[in-house]
Parts: sequence; structure tokens; C-alpha cells
Amino acid sequence: MAYSGWLPDPYILVLTGFGILIALVAWLPLALKRLPLSLPIVCVGLGAALFSLPQIALQPLPLRYPEITERFTEFVVIIALMGAGLKLDRVFNWRRWMVTWRLLAIAMPLSIAAITGLVGWGMGLPWAVALLVAASLAPTDPVLAADVQVGPPKSGEEDEVRFGLTSEAGFNDGLAFPFVHLAIALATVALAGEPWFAKWFSYRVLWEIGAGVVGGWLVGRAFGWLTFHVPAENKLVRTGDGLIGLAATLVSYGLTEIIHSYGFLAVFITALTFRHTHREHEFQSRMHEVTEQIERLAMMVLLLLFGGALVSGLLAPVSWTEAGIAVAILLVIRPVAGLVSLIGFTASGSEKFTLAFFGIRGLGSIYYLAYGLNHMEVAKAEQLWGLIGLVVLLSVLLHGLTVTPAMRSLDRLQGRNPDGEEATPPPGLQGPASRK
Repeated sequence: MAYSGWLPDPYILVLTGFGILIALVAWLPLALKRLPLSLPIVCVGLGAALFSLPQIALQPLPLRYPEITERFTEFVVIIALMGAGLKLDRVFNWRRWMVTWRLLAIAMPLSIAAITGLVGWGMGLPWAVALLVAASLAPTDPVLAADVQVGPPKSGEEDEVRFGLTSEAGFNDGLAFPFVHLAIALATVALAGEPWFAKWFSYRVLWEIGAGVVGGWLVGRAFGWLTFHVPAENKLVRTGDGLIGLAATLVSYGLTEIIHSYGFLAVFITALTFRHTHREHEFQSRMHEVTEQIERLAMMVLLLLFGGALVSGLLAPVSWTEAGIAVAILLVIRPVAGLVSLIGFTASGSEKFTLAFFGIRGLGSIYYLAYGLNHMEVAKAEQLWGLIGLVVLLSVLLHGLTVTPAMRSLDRLQGRNPDGEEATPPPGLQGPASRK
């Protein structure tokens, strides 16, 4: 142990702080189970308090660390996508997944169009930049949306609302990417007068989506066979190590990105395929638990940094115009687009409203904006970061404070006991300690 005067070694401080963080990862979901608070709210608050200390000079602003911002959020999102796919009990079927297709094919394009128009008109931005912002803010986040997602594999916590929001969050991250690339093409190639539409549609839409789906399916099948169906003495399931789920995540993302397809989409397809190879095996729950623990830890670190960015000036460029746009995105555009997409869908009014309202914006939005800004020149990028940061903060607060009463009320209306041990998932990601 090394000291400099009375000050402890910074390395020792980091170890101590990391240990406290891990303890909070395990304990907070249980402590918050019945409170109208979410784990993300607590994490952002802790980060803001921590980075407000005069001893901490670091300002974790995304503009200062663009590559780190992109890569860290990318990692958290792909882990969340694997966790979301592994916990879906419903067998893939076009009719039974109709709520998913409606949210993807109707609600998301409507949201992108509306946000593009609002941002372009309200902030006076070029249409390509407005489209980048819209593509970043349209997808439901697979990380922070864990509050309204289904429970662990085979837990029975998979009503239509939780299933719809989980499957939407799994698919729409990959499907938002063509619009991000469209914004980049409009800002670069199109301005130079070069032909761009045919290349964008054939490569960014047809190839990257198609190859992502096929590549994810192949990796899922391969891991499913190696885990459950090879000769008994060589099955990966015999290891009992849930890190196999993390391995499948990284292999799927890496291989599909190597062939230039959408890795986010591939990871979710891999998870669904992996789960389908042996749906009832207990090892599925083990893989999900390990994946979820890694996701929670990475998410908490990232949200601490987000809280630090807030007190370091992330929202300084935000005017009343951006504030109004942020409120409109969360309270008007997503709910209206969601309700329009569910016209004619067989569900109660409360279910439709919950599906439409809880379009949570979070770490995926940060990733998409970081990716876009790292691939195109944008003037006044701090203004875009301010808007994205405000939308994410408002979403964390608005959805985090309302999710527990909303889901408990929905459970009561559907005849489920919200006070039961397994009725409503606690706010934030659940840990093994919160389950029997």
C-alpha cells in the first residue's frame, strides 16, 4: 500500500469505489423494488454527486471522448440485446409477434419523420443532421427499457405489453441504423453531387439487414448445437458457465460486423435462435443471469459518467426550444406514433397506452449520435449532445418514476397480483438476489 502524505493511493481508491459499485449493482434493485424510483435514476444522481466533488477534475463529456463514448455505449447495448433475446419465452411466429411488427414498421418510421421535421424546423438544422438526431431518438432503448421488459426465462412474466416492449427494443436498434447511414450519406455523398440512393438502399438496407439476420441465425444455431446437441462429453452446457452467453454475444457481433452487416440486429437474432435450440433447459437462465449482471455493471458505470456529464455542462447549450422539442418527443411523438401503430390491434386501451407511452430513450441514442458524429462533420455538435442528453435525462426521470405504478396498475387490471413476489419486476434491472 502506497501513500502520498495522508492521501491514499488513487489505485486503492479506484478499487474501493469499484467494490462499492458492485455491491450497489447487487443490492439496489432489491431496495428499490416497491419504490417509485428506478436504478437508472439513482445511478445518474450518484454520478452527478460524484463528479460535483472538487477533487474530481474529469469532465466526462462525449465531445471530449467521442471514440470512448461510441465504443462503451456499443458494448452495453449489445450485451442488453443478448439478454433481451434470451429471456423471451414466446416462440417466434409472424402472427404472435404482430405487436412487434406494428411498433417497428409503423411507430418507428412515424417517429423518425416527425422528429426530423420538428428538429429541422425548430432548431434550424440541416435536414441530414435532423435525420441523424431522429434516427438516434426513435428506437426504444434495450438497456434502460429493462424496467418494462419481460422477466427472466420461464418466469411467466411475459404479458403482451412486456413482450411488445422487449421485442421492439431488441429489433429496432438494428433497424435504426439504415436511417443513421442515410443521414451520413445525405451529409457527405449527396452534397458532393454523387449518386447515393442505389448504393445506400442495396448496401445499407438490403445487404446489411439481410446479412445481419442470416449471420445472427447461423451463429445462434452454431452455439446452440455446441451447447446442447454435440456428444454429451463435449457439450458446452456441461461447463455450467453462463459466460457462454457473453461469448455468443461477442462472436455474433464481431463476425457480422466483419462482413459489414448490422451487428446489433445479428446479436438479437443470435439470442432468439440460441434460446430456441433448447427452450426449457436451465442453462438458459444461467446464461441470462450472467449476461444481466455484466449489463447492469456496465450500465451503472455509463450512467455514472452520464450524471458526471450533466454537471460538467452537457446541457449548457440547451435553450427553451430544445427543451420543448425534448418534451414533445417523449409526450407527443412517441405516444401518438405508438397508438397509431396499434389501431386495429387486439388489446385493451390501457395496454395500448402503456405500449405507446414507454418508448424509453437511453444509451442507444447516445451510441447512434456518437457514431454519426464520428462519421460526418456537424457544426455545433454540442447543441445536438445537449438535446440528446436532455431527452435521455427526461426519459430516465419520467419513465423511471411512472413505471412501477403503471405496471402494477396494469397487472391489477389484467387480474394479476402486483403484490406477489413474482408479479411485477422491480424498477431497473433485476439481480438474482431479487428472485427466489
